[in-house]
Amino acid sequence: MLESTVAAIGPLDEAAMAAARDLQGRLTKPAGSLGALEPLSVRLAGLAGSCPPPLPEPAAVAIFAGDHGVHAQGVTPWPQEVTAQMIGNFLAGGAVVNAFARQAGASVTVVDVGVATPLPVDPAEVAGPAGPRLVAANVRPGTRDMTVGAALTRDEARAAVETGIRVAGELIDAGAGILLTGDMGIGNTTPAAALIAAFAGVDPAAATGRGTGVDDETYRRKVGVVRAALDRHAPDPADPLGVLAAVGGLEHAALAGLILGAAARRVPVLLDGVIAVSAALAAAAFAPDAVGAMVAGHRSAEPGATAALRHLGLDPLIDLGLRLGEGTGALLALPVVTGAVRVLHEVATFDSAGVAEK
Repeated sequence: MLESTVAAIGPLDEAAMAAARDLQGRLTKPAGSLGALEPLSVRLAGLAGSCPPPLPEPAAVAIFAGDHGVHAQGVTPWPQEVTAQMIGNFLAGGAVVNAFARQAGASVTVVDVGVATPLPVDPAEVAGPAGPRLVAANVRPGTRDMTVGAALTRDEARAAVETGIRVAGELIDAGAGILLTGDMGIGNTTPAAALIAAFAGVDPAAATGRGTGVDDETYRRKVGVVRAALDRHAPDPADPLGVLAAVGGLEHAALAGLILGAAARRVPVLLDGVIAVSAALAAAAFAPDAVGAMVAGHRSAEPGATAALRHLGLDPLIDLGLRLGEGTGALLALPVVTGAVRVLHEVATFDSAGVAEK
């Protein structure tokens, strides 16, 4: 599945992008006056292969959840059980991501790809079409401690990536016009930092942030843990599956799969924060053309996110100092993406409106 998905990912359609640029130049507004929305609309036309591209709706948020063996190294004060507890909160509709999803009219799918503790809900009880949905796809109960050995085997990493690909296909087949990345996993900013350092070639200190807001001592320990894991494994960025296996998380691998699955179907993926962009680096390493399907929703307060976006060549749409995850920043950016496309559908040209040009 992974190989066939990667093979299906191609470059943006140049003819559709040229048509979108031409249309932008004929709309009743000064050229360039919509700033970043104009190149975004052009890129989405290239992804869809049509001008104008389809409106990016309905939106579907996929929250991948997993736990991490590196939690044992004291990289966060939060207990690991919170991952499973937050899944219960997502499914009850009580998290920030639920509030923002309701505002945006987006569906929420929660995927247990590697939670270590029992879930407080029965998947059979939340599998219906109404409200948040739970997908049981646990590859293993959390990763291993990446400072002691590889976090995952290559087969486990592949299984997680292919879970993401399957979820992308299911959501698109159900009608989703845009996918939004979500995540949940206590301690998951530590493997995210390791992935960013490995793929973007930055120092662990530049890739590591304070996550949930750790104190100075914990932050120094966290940087040391990331550095030790990278020194131990020396992951090769040309081998993305190997990097994910060595220092990644199950949710990171699944998010990479989600991005690849969407890119193969030429559906845009709106990236959330540091977990999402670390996974996006892996997706780009598998298939460089997958970047064409990525839209950076926001600039996370985590420093590694900026390093990752720079490496991907993506500019974030909003910058609000967010660092929550869950998919919250992507949801807030969703109306911006929709607006960029709606302009191509609904704004009159100078000729059609009878408006004189300069």
